[in-house]
Amino acid sequence: MLSLLGLETYQLQKLSLQDSLQISSDSMKNWAPQVPKDLPWNFLRKLQALNAEARNTTMVLDVPPDARPVEKESQMEEEIIYWDTADDISADIYSFSELPTPDTPVNPLDLLCALLLSSDSFLQQEIVVKMSLCQFALPLVLPDSENHYHTFLLWAMRGIVRTWWSQPPRGVGSFREDSVVLFRAPAFAFVRMEVSSNSKSQLLNAVLSPGHRQRDCFWHRDLNLGTNPREIADGLVEISWFLPSGREDLDIFPEPVAFLNLRGDIGSHWLQFKLLTEISSAVFILTDNISKKEYKLLYSMKGSATKYYFILSPYRGKRNTNLRFLNKLIPVLKMDHSHVLVKVSSTDSASFVRRVRSIVAHVARSPCRRLSLEEMANAARKLGLKVDEDCEECQRAKDRMERITRKIKDLDAYRRDELRLQGDPWRKAAQVEKELCQVQWAGDPPEKHRAELRHRLLELRMQQNGHDPAWGVQEFITGVSSPSLGEKQYFLRWMEWGLARVAQPRLRQPPETILTLRPKHCGAVDFSEALWPEPLGVEHFLREMGQFYEAESCLVEAGKLPAGQRRFAHFPGLALELLLRGLPLELIDGSTLSTPLRWVTGLLKELHIRLERRSRLVVLSALGVPGTGKSTLLNTMFGLRFATGRGCGPRGAFMQLITVAESFSQDLGCDHILVIDSGGLIGGTLTAAGERFELEASLATLIMGLSNVTVVSLAETRDIPPAILHAFLRLEKTGHMPNYQFVYQNLHEVSAPGPKPRERRQLLDQPSDVSRAAAQMEKQGDGIRTLADLAFCDPERQHIWHIPGLWHGVPPMAAVSLGYSEAIFELKRCLLENIRNGLSNQNKNIQQLIELVRRL
Repeated sequence: MLSLLGLETYQLQKLSLQDSLQISSDSMKNWAPQVPKDLPWNFLRKLQALNAEARNTTMVLDVPPDARPVEKESQMEEEIIYWDTADDISADIYSFSELPTPDTPVNPLDLLCALLLSSDSFLQQEIVVKMSLCQFALPLVLPDSENHYHTFLLWAMRGIVRTWWSQPPRGVGSFREDSVVLFRAPAFAFVRMEVSSNSKSQLLNAVLSPGHRQRDCFWHRDLNLGTNPREIADGLVEISWFLPSGREDLDIFPEPVAFLNLRGDIGSHWLQFKLLTEISSAVFILTDNISKKEYKLLYSMKGSATKYYFILSPYRGKRNTNLRFLNKLIPVLKMDHSHVLVKVSSTDSASFVRRVRSIVAHVARSPCRRLSLEEMANAARKLGLKVDEDCEECQRAKDRMERITRKIKDLDAYRRDELRLQGDPWRKAAQVEKELCQVQWAGDPPEKHRAELRHRLLELRMQQNGHDPAWGVQEFITGVSSPSLGEKQYFLRWMEWGLARVAQPRLRQPPETILTLRPKHCGAVDFSEALWPEPLGVEHFLREMGQFYEAESCLVEAGKLPAGQRRFAHFPGLALELLLRGLPLELIDGSTLSTPLRWVTGLLKELHIRLERRSRLVVLSALGVPGTGKSTLLNTMFGLRFATGRGCGPRGAFMQLITVAESFSQDLGCDHILVIDSGGLIGGTLTAAGERFELEASLATLIMGLSNVTVVSLAETRDIPPAILHAFLRLEKTGHMPNYQFVYQNLHEVSAPGPKPRERRQLLDQPSDVSRAAAQMEKQGDGIRTLADLAFCDPERQHIWHIPGLWHGVPPMAAVSLGYSEAIFELKRCLLENIRNGLSNQNKNIQQLIELVRRL
C-alpha cells in the first residue's frame, strides 16, 4: 500500500509539516488525482483548505477514451495466455490477485492510515487538527499490523481545543473551552462481531446528526468508494464527540459524549476491543451471528464494569444459536433483555436511532465511567499499546515545560519578576526611540534635543542590560537551544499548551461566533494600556530574548560595550530556527505596539545567511479589524498557525515564512513568501485625535509598506477600517502601493450572495464619511476621495471578494462549509497568479527588506 501511494520513501525519514506546506505549481490548480501516488498530496492539500471532500479518493484516469478499450483487451489476452500455459495452480495466486494495482481505487481509511504511518508527529498532529475542524471522525488507535504494534495517538490529539455550552441555560457561565485530551466524557464504543447487515458507521452518523440532515462524520459503505475493501485500516479505532450548543432544539445530548468505532471484526482485533471495554461506558456489538469462538471471547469479559448492548439482524443469521448464546451471556455480562436490540430491513430507522440515543442518554445520566484521553492512554499502555507521546524527546520537553509553568502562580507577578525587561522599561525605551526617529526625520532638528534623547535611550538600555535572564527565561532558552530539532519542536508545543492551562481559569465570555471574539475596547485609548487582557504566551519569552538583544546591541553601537563581550548575539539565530519550523514570530510588539528594530533586522540578517541563494521574497500581509476572520483565512489558505480569536489572543503583528518549491520558484519569481498577520492592532473606529488612532494608522502604513500583496478583511461591505484608509492615502504619496484584495467575509450566515458588479462599483465609488474624514486629516481634502480613486481599483479585475460563511450548521457541531473552502482556494490562486504575473510590487531580496524595515 505504501508503495502504491508513493510513501515508501517516507518510512525512515518521515514526511514533515514543512514538506506538506510548500508552495508548488499544484497550489494553483484545482486538480483531480489521476494515479494513487497523487492521493496523499491531494488529501493534504484539501485538508489544509478544510475541504469537506478531502477524504474522497476517486481518481480521474487521464487516458484517451479511444485507448481504454484496447488496453483492457490486451490485458485480458495476457491473462488468458497466463492461465492456459500454467502447469499448476497454487494458493499464491489468491494473494497475488488481491494485491492493489495502480488503477485499483483506494479506500479512504487505507489512505489515512498509510499517510499517518509515513508522517512525523507534527504533521500527524496537523492532520488530526484539520480533520477535527472538518468534523471528520479522528484516528485514535493507529494499526500497523505488518510491524505488530498499534499506536494510541495522544500527541496527535493534543492540538485540538473544542468549545461548547452546557445546557440550560446558554449564558456566560455555561461556556466551556478545553483540550479534547483533558476533559472527561462518557464514551460509547460500536464494534462488529463477524458479519453485520447493519452498518456501524451509518448508525453512528445517524445518532450524531440532528434532525434529518445526515452528517458523514464516520466514513461508511454508502459513500463513494466506501465499499472498497480495506487493505491496512482494519484495527483502526476512530473517535468523535457530540458537543452541545446550549440550544435545546438542536442538542441531542445535554453534555459532551464520545463515540468510538472499531474498524474490522473484534475477533481479529481483540487487543483493540479489550481497550474499548476498559475505556467505554457502554459497548454496542453489531452482529448477525454469535459463533462459539466469539461467545468464548465475550465470556472472558466476565466481571467487566462496562455495559454491553447487542444489535442483531436475526433473520439473516442463525436465530436459535444466537438466542442460546445470548441467554448464557446475559448473566455473565450483567445484561437484561432490554440490552438486546433487533434491527431488520422493516425496522423504522428513525425510531431505532431514537432508541439508541435514549440508551446513550440514560447511561450518560447514570453513574458511569468517564475518562479523558490521557486516562484512556494509560489504559492503552497497560495493555501493551504504544502511545505516541512516550518517546524520550517528547517527555524531556514536557518535563522542562512543567518546571517552568510550575513556578507561575500569578500571571502579573510572573511578568513583573521574571520578564523584567518588558512592561515599563521597554515601553519607555520604545517611546524615546519613536521620538528620536521623529526628530531625525524633521527638518533641521536641534542637536541638543537629539543628544538628550540619545542619552535617555542609552540610560534605559543600560538599565535593561544590567539584568540577567531570570530562571524561567534561561530554561526557555535552553529548551529552544536543544541540538535535537524534534525536542525543540516538542518543547514549543508543550509551552504553548502549558501556558494556556496556566492562564485558566481566566475571565471569558461566550464568543459572538466560534470563529473570533471582538475585543471590547478599541478607539481612543492610551496606546500604553492593554486593549484586552493578554494571556501569557511563548511570544512573551521571545520578547524578553529580543529585549536582551536590543539592549546589548544598543550599547555596542554606542561604544559602551565591546563586541567581544556580547552574551546574546546568538539569540536571533535561535529565533530563526523557530520561524523556519513554522512558529509565528512578532514583527510588531503587542504590548508597546512598536517594532524592536534591532531584533527584527538581526533576525532577517540571520535569515539571509541561512537562505543564501534562495533569498528572493514576496511579502503578503492581511489587515482588518479583529473579528473579521483574517487569521483563519491565512491559516486555511497556507496551512499557517496564526492565533485565531477563540478568546483574547496576542495583540502584536506576527510573521510566518512559507517555502516555494525549487521547481516552481523560477516561475513564481520568488523563493519564499513572508506572511504578516496584523493581529489585533487595527481598531474599527475613527478618532480625529489621540495617540491610539495615529499609532494604528502608522502601524497599518508600516505593514502595507513592507508588503507586495495586501489582503484587507472586511466584516461588512462598508466596513473599511479608518487606519487602513489612512495607510492607503499615505502610501499613495510615496508611489508604493501593494497589490490589494478586499475580502468581505460573511461570518454569521451559512451562505449569502456575493456582491454583484454593480454593488462592487457602489462600494468603490461612493465616498463615505470615513473616506471624507481621512482625506481631510491627510490634507487631501480638495476632492472627496473614493476607494476607486484611492487605489486605482478596477471592479472588473476582482479586487473585491465575497467569502461565504465559515460554518455549515450551528457550532460547535458545524463543519467548515464547502463554499468557504472553495472560495479561499480561488483567492489563493488569484494571489499567486498576481505574484507570478508581476502585478504585485517588485519582489525583494532579504537585504532590501531589511533596509525597507529601517526606513519605514
